[in-house]
Amino acid sequence: MQLKIMPKKKRLSAGRVPLILFLCQMISALDVPLDSKLLEDLVQPPTIIQQSPKDYIIDPRENIVIQCEAKGKPPPSFSWTRNGTHFDIDKDPLVTMKTGSGTLVINIMSEGKAETYEGVYQCTARNERGAAISNNIVVRPSRSPLWTKEKLEPITLRSGQSLVLPCRPPIGLPPAIIFWMDNSFQRLPQSERVSQGLNGDLYFSNVLPEDSREDYICYARFNHTQTIQQKQPISVKVILAKSNRERPPTFLTPEGNASNKEELRGNVLSLECIAEGLPTPIIYWIKEDGTLPINRTFYRNFQKTLQIIQVSEADSGKYQCIAKNALGVIHHTISVTVKAAPYWIMAPQNLVLSPGEDGALICRANGNPKPRISWLSNGVPIEIAPDDPSRKISGDTIIFSSVQERSSAVYQCNASNEYGYLLGNAFVNVLAEPPRILTSANTLYQVIANRPALLDCAFFGSPLPTIEWFKGTKGSALREDTYVLHENGTLEIPVAQKDSTGTYTCVARNKLGMAKNEVHLEIKDPTRIIKQPEYAVVQRGSTVSFECKVKHDHTLIPTVIWLKDNGELPSDGRFTIDKDHLVVADVSDNDGGTYTCVANTTLDNVSASAVLSVVAPTPTPAPIYDVPNPPFDLELTDQLDKSVQLSWTPGDDNNSPITKFIIEYEDAMHEAGLWRHQTEVPGTQTTAQLKLSPYVNYSFRVMAENSLGRSLPSEASEQYLTKAAEPDKNPMTVEGLGSEPDNLVITWQPLNGFESNGPGLQYKVSWRQKDGDDEWTSVVVANVSKYIVSGTPTFVPYLIKVQALNDVGFAPEPAVVMGHSGEDLPMVAPGNVHVTVVNSTLAEVHWDPVPLKSVRGHLQGYRIYYWTDQNSSKRNRRHIEKKILTFQGSKTHGMLPGLEPFSHYTLNIRVINGKGEGPASPDRVFHTPEGVPSAPSSLKIVNPTLDSLTLEWDPPSHPNGILTEYTLKYQPINSTHELGPLVDLKIPANKTRWTLKNLNFSTRYKFYFYAQTSAGSGSQITEEAVTTVDEGKMAMASRQVDIATQGWFIGLMCAVALLILILLIVCFIRRNKGGKYPVKEKEDAHADPEIQPMKEDDGTFGEYSDAEDHKPLKKGSRTPSDRTVKKEDSDDSLVDYGEGVNGQFNEDGSFIGQYSGKKEKEPAEGNESSEAPSPVNAMNSFV
Repeated sequence: MQLKIMPKKKRLSAGRVPLILFLCQMISALDVPLDSKLLEDLVQPPTIIQQSPKDYIIDPRENIVIQCEAKGKPPPSFSWTRNGTHFDIDKDPLVTMKTGSGTLVINIMSEGKAETYEGVYQCTARNERGAAISNNIVVRPSRSPLWTKEKLEPITLRSGQSLVLPCRPPIGLPPAIIFWMDNSFQRLPQSERVSQGLNGDLYFSNVLPEDSREDYICYARFNHTQTIQQKQPISVKVILAKSNRERPPTFLTPEGNASNKEELRGNVLSLECIAEGLPTPIIYWIKEDGTLPINRTFYRNFQKTLQIIQVSEADSGKYQCIAKNALGVIHHTISVTVKAAPYWIMAPQNLVLSPGEDGALICRANGNPKPRISWLSNGVPIEIAPDDPSRKISGDTIIFSSVQERSSAVYQCNASNEYGYLLGNAFVNVLAEPPRILTSANTLYQVIANRPALLDCAFFGSPLPTIEWFKGTKGSALREDTYVLHENGTLEIPVAQKDSTGTYTCVARNKLGMAKNEVHLEIKDPTRIIKQPEYAVVQRGSTVSFECKVKHDHTLIPTVIWLKDNGELPSDGRFTIDKDHLVVADVSDNDGGTYTCVANTTLDNVSASAVLSVVAPTPTPAPIYDVPNPPFDLELTDQLDKSVQLSWTPGDDNNSPITKFIIEYEDAMHEAGLWRHQTEVPGTQTTAQLKLSPYVNYSFRVMAENSLGRSLPSEASEQYLTKAAEPDKNPMTVEGLGSEPDNLVITWQPLNGFESNGPGLQYKVSWRQKDGDDEWTSVVVANVSKYIVSGTPTFVPYLIKVQALNDVGFAPEPAVVMGHSGEDLPMVAPGNVHVTVVNSTLAEVHWDPVPLKSVRGHLQGYRIYYWTDQNSSKRNRRHIEKKILTFQGSKTHGMLPGLEPFSHYTLNIRVINGKGEGPASPDRVFHTPEGVPSAPSSLKIVNPTLDSLTLEWDPPSHPNGILTEYTLKYQPINSTHELGPLVDLKIPANKTRWTLKNLNFSTRYKFYFYAQTSAGSGSQITEEAVTTVDEGKMAMASRQVDIATQGWFIGLMCAVALLILILLIVCFIRRNKGGKYPVKEKEDAHADPEIQPMKEDDGTFGEYSDAEDHKPLKKGSRTPSDRTVKKEDSDDSLVDYGEGVNGQFNEDGSFIGQYSGKKEKEPAEGNESSEAPSPVNAMNSFV
């Protein structure tokens, strides 16, 4: 008998009523063990153990038997009431009571009528400890009345019309089962068009000529009396209409657009809609305010009936049936209300208490409407029952305090509403009994190693004894960290080992005494098959041998048997068993199959199988090499909490030995369909001991691998669900960061399902301030990844830990991490801001750091906003473009590069943290000094004459100060491309046009032009131009003798032309071979004067070169035809650097032809100028 180990009960004082529920959980119901020796002197109040149903319908042709069985000590006596008054069975000769029982037998088969004994019966079982009562048993005889006689007129109608044939069966007890048949007792066929309703009527959505018949008969079967009643036949004649006019659906039942339905909880809810129409309508169902329960919903009668089994209050609502055909759709709404007769939430349980103890009886029930709870004591309403000072009634609970033996009684709880009642008996038995151990002394337990061992210690006592186990003659009580102590006294050793062998003592104690009992445990070695039979393929007529070698505990005697296809071996002399071998001689086709070796001992058994394949003797074919066939016959054995043994049979290796087996697993609970790697074993093994994790629904599969590759996976093994355990790890990546100034957001990476180790995964989130003395604050949250702590101080360090737990227990103590509550904007601006201007484009800023407390967050750095306001008058100050420079960390100074020279700047500084910026410091104004200007924006030469050229230019786009003057340098270029003397000319800063006079006619000049400020010279721009030809000299040449008409000149020109042609061919060949040609040499010879070193003695420039200015143009770059070159400005960089651009002359085409390698199509095209050289080159030029 299972008895629960209970903690010591405490007395309940009148002032501790809130502890009632806690006490109720502590005090469990106890059944007194029905041990013959124990029952000899142990009293127990009566308990009803068997009774007839509340609604008891009897067969009037048989004797009436009303059951009432009860147990108790001393044996109870029985009495009955009928219709609320005492039923004296001694006065009725037809009524007897079974000996030792309260069961009534009413003999009506000899005489009497069943109707005489209709009524409400109740049984009472009583002894000296109290009285138990049965339910009110309503006894009614079954009835199967005949149909009333009626004359039914034949029915005639046209095809396509609807028809309802009424049944209206007589009312019987219990109600009859209705069905329609013909005179031959053949059921009438039913379909979507013709069907029987719940009321028994037969409905035709539309009739057809084949529905004509004279024997539509409704039958009523009364199962209780095994009788069938028949209605008069109905004759139906259908006349074929010339044309059937189609019509939309209408409902035959129920009527109207809406109806109501009430059903009781636990019953079957049946809703019906039958429609007529042509063509035949189709019915389907929906629930308007929800979905139909998938596993409890069924459709009957061709979708016309919707049934929901085990209906509950949640199934209340509006259900809609929809009838549809080609001509229309109609709806009917059924409002369903589910009521409930009373049902138990907590039925009262028997109490066995010792004198002076406390306890409680709890009776909780629910229903719709809510049931009323009333109590009885020994069958009498407790309001009029004898008073007991130890009890106190509080609604659905009776509280007992300091009970005495006279407090023993049987209490009845009655929960009732308009739909029924519940009656529960529970006794309070006050006993004073010292402990008794019911398990036989010196019981010997034998267990296989590595399996659980269960040592029994059945006990009884009042008060409930405490149980302790000891091993050997000395030592302390066994603890639950290694052993499992069950409430019924059983000691469990989860994994018994050899050292578990010994004598164990069970000790039971209560305040009245002590009892003990010794049992003995022996651990045996497991039986193992160390040599398994192997798969064999043999030819017909040969001999095959299977080996099965068994190792076992030396104290156990194994028996080894062989099976074929899980049955006995054929009784054939060809099968012989010799010690460890099964030999099959003269193998035939019928011998193929699975042979299993089974080794049994009194404690365990093991088996191993091998497949025999029989083939015809054929010439040995050439071997086929392939990957192995998949393994098969996967089997799980030695199933423990954290390990299991997997065995399998290898598939054919296809003539290449198997080198290894790969084992994979699937977790059907957490990752169904995903296979993961478990382990690998050598190809000689066919078993593997697998380590398992808790609370995983494992399936395994095996793949074989040889030198040619890997086989397909085997079929999956059976599933094995490991026991749940507490988590063995805690969440990772625990962080604490605030999202608002007054909160702390604790986040972590949740455990996955595989890591949960059990159901009910939750997290215990704990936190406290790092620098305070507060205790840890903890909260248990669901399986989420974030928890927000509100109402925290701003940016305070917190210690945080997140511990996983499940329904089994907690994970190990988690590591503590540090986080911070939310940041807020800094409160203080940096002070003592001052600026030191380093040069025209660079300034250094210094400031004092703000106090760390005022940062109110992680100090990320300081941010400088600065802007120039020199053009502020030209635009709205709200659109001033501010530049931002951020300095990370706690720096207190920084450099501002890329400033504009000769500009007014304003700046302020703000401290920044993770929330944002703090207030700005007061604005500080500083000025940058003048710098060198940029190159003039453009330079062009206009109005060339015989001895003059006019230069026009635009000032620099970035003067970077106040221009003081322009410098113009120019020099002639002779016919051999050598540079002449350099002329240096200063031009006032307010000029944008200058004319040079007294120049040589028909001469090319190169110009260098740049601006100056007080800081120095800026970048230069270059240009070339040619003065015009002297027309007077040209006219004198035309009056001289026309030499072109002289013969010797013509011959000379032809020779020159021929020579030029030969030279062009040679040049072309050399060029194709990559050789150097004269133009290239000339290009290399002419370098820009800006990059020529100046002569030390006189400061003049060296020879002219076109290395920078007269290289051939790249990528077809061209300049405008007005000879204007404009410098491209970039707004993106902080410091501008000039870059050289190729230029070319095209006054007469000779220069372009010589340096660009091609002849220009427009000889008068404007000159192209090159941009100024880089500042480095410029410095080299003017130093």
